[in-house]
Amino acid sequence: MQSAMEKLSNMGSVAKKKLKICRAKLNEKVQKASAKTAEERKIVEERRKAAEAETKRELHEAKARHAAQKLRTRQSHVLGHRLHHQPPVEEGSAANVPAYPIASPEGYYPGHRI
Repeated sequence: MQSAMEKLSNMGSVAKKKLKICRAKLNEKVQKASAKTAEERKIVEERRKAAEAETKRELHEAKARHAAQKLRTRQSHVLGHRLHHQPPVEEGSAANVPAYPIASPEGYYPGHRI
């Protein structure tokens, strides 16, 4: 579920990025039409490039935020799940003994034939 939410959030951020880039290109065309010298046109083009770079930076920050939110949600869910479903353990009780055989350092179980 978190992955789907992250993907949808990323898709929304990409759509916003594309909209901002289109807006920057449109502003560039309008300002270039009213520019009188080549230097003014060059300045307008540089402004568009700066706006595109800013938009790309914002996209990467948004994606990082979405990934962090997914991780934070997953960690809180796992932590809450562990705290909620672990039975209380008493010292010296049979609950401390595992129900499965413990492997030796070599990777063999008790009674294991080689």
